[in-house]
Amino acid sequence: MKELSIFIDESGDFGEYDYRSPYYLISLVFHDQDNDITDDLSKLNERFAYMGLENFCVHAGPIIRMENEHKNNDIEERKKILKTMMAFIRHLNIKSHTVYIEKKHISDEVEAVGQLSKQLSRFMREHLDFFYSFDLIKVYYDNGQVQVSKIISSVFNALLDNVEFRKVMPADYRLFQVADVICTIKYLELKRTNKILSKQELNFFSDERTLLKNYIKPVNDKEL
Repeated sequence: MKELSIFIDESGDFGEYDYRSPYYLISLVFHDQDNDITDDLSKLNERFAYMGLENFCVHAGPIIRMENEHKNNDIEERKKILKTMMAFIRHLNIKSHTVYIEKKHISDEVEAVGQLSKQLSRFMREHLDFFYSFDLIKVYYDNGQVQVSKIISSVFNALLDNVEFRKVMPADYRLFQVADVICTIKYLELKRTNKILSKQELNFFSDERTLLKNYIKPVNDKEL
């Protein structure tokens, strides 16, 4: 039986427009279960254990912004964590896709959900042969935002009849953490394109060229 795993994460919120959080994104990571990533996972876990981060759960946003468990970590420590995760992503045999809206053009939550649903549906229709090639599709999401749960449930159920939905704990699945990283980098790509990267973001990545070469390009290379 051919099985596809899809890990989904989001960035942003459905509240009113705020120039500090102008976009809302949903990123999907696709893993064909025929592609064994056991060795990649083992090497990543060994690397984190060597860094004193055994069983560490990666959240890219707090790493960049020096928040939560990273508030006492210096910038070099935080860079090392994200670089390790990016090296993992580069070697993985996965694909991804991100849909997004710019909130200043959206009147309310209903329109936001509708626009994101249309984008996701359009993407899936364009790749139906890919999805139809699998006997079973498992969709993993942490149910972090009810609007996203509604979007993925309605779109996947409308287009496919071989889908199962699983609630995931981020710490339990490295590929969910990969979705988190990809979603964060795609957000930064939008901010870079529109010249609104914060000083803190530019300081973390050193400059825009480094962000583009070492983070944005490798993520875009995974596009389905």
